[in-house]
Amino acid sequence: MKILVGFCRIFVGVLFIFSGLIKLNDPVGFSIKLDEYFSGAVLGMEFLQPYALPLAIFLVVLEVILGVMLLLGFQKKFTIGSLFVMIIFFTFLTFYSAYFNKVTDCGCFGDAIPLTPWQSFTKDVILSVFIVVLLWQIHLIQPLTTKFKSMLITMLVTIGCFALAYHVLMHLPVLDFRAYKVGTDIEKNMQRDPSRPDVYAFDWYYNVDGKQDVVTTTGQPPSGRPNYEKVETRLIEKGFEPPIHDFAMTSSAGEDITPQVLKEPRIVLLVMYNLRNAENKGMVKLPAFVKRARSAGYKVIALSSSGSDQTAQAVQSYDLQVPFYTTDATALKTMIRSNPGIVILKDGIITAKSHWNDLEDVEL
Repeated sequence: MKILVGFCRIFVGVLFIFSGLIKLNDPVGFSIKLDEYFSGAVLGMEFLQPYALPLAIFLVVLEVILGVMLLLGFQKKFTIGSLFVMIIFFTFLTFYSAYFNKVTDCGCFGDAIPLTPWQSFTKDVILSVFIVVLLWQIHLIQPLTTKFKSMLITMLVTIGCFALAYHVLMHLPVLDFRAYKVGTDIEKNMQRDPSRPDVYAFDWYYNVDGKQDVVTTTGQPPSGRPNYEKVETRLIEKGFEPPIHDFAMTSSAGEDITPQVLKEPRIVLLVMYNLRNAENKGMVKLPAFVKRARSAGYKVIALSSSGSDQTAQAVQSYDLQVPFYTTDATALKTMIRSNPGIVILKDGIITAKSHWNDLEDVEL
């Protein structure tokens, strides 16, 4: 039993620390997932959506702290009780996502290790079992060091976590696991593999002597049985999906300019996924950067998901004399965790990205 408790303690502690640090590297990404959960289409808790980012930071810091406290054996009743409450909450969310197919990626390990909803739920069930074992045999958990040293370590970890969160919010994630990281060839990562399509099953329903008969095929109706009542399709196997599958730049006239942009030898994308929520301090920095980029021989365009009225207002308010194009908000949020932010392309390859706080340091 001591060996089992020791294994559970190490496994749960390390996993919570790892999971928390991965999300702490990109708290904005985790806040986007929480925003999805809080939306009317999922849990209907829209009143929590404005607080998604602070809640995300609190949860990921708490994950790391509880993992450290468990390994230290510090305040074990509070620690294991809190872990149990958290895992019940996460298990509910992952089950809800999996069963109702609401959020296709829970963000448990950020973009570093994408999990399907059922994989996330399975992971949480296993963790729940381990935490129940720890609750059951809590008397076998002994502290690794003195109470004062444990308290000091916990305090230092807490300060370090909030410092890391502040750093990545004021700049960009330390490690970029997303599809738009520096060095990515966007066009190459948008290409599909025709040899690996989605595989569907077609269920054909017939009424045979008052009883329902279902015949499954891979496409066409069963030979010689055209008089079916209805047909339903089921996804059997997901085909290859390119890393970048939702990126397109559209002009006000509805023209797709993506191919032209990806052929530009030197171009800067000003990314503002939502002009209404864009940081004013960042927006006022853009005109000077645009002037510097053009002087260095770069073409400059702006990408946003906002409507024409907000775009016109931004052009006037910040003197942004650049053409604006429409791009999906999710794609822009994935591209860069800064609103506004800049992405530099050379022949469709991402060569640099910058938070608005660091525009003066961008080398052109």
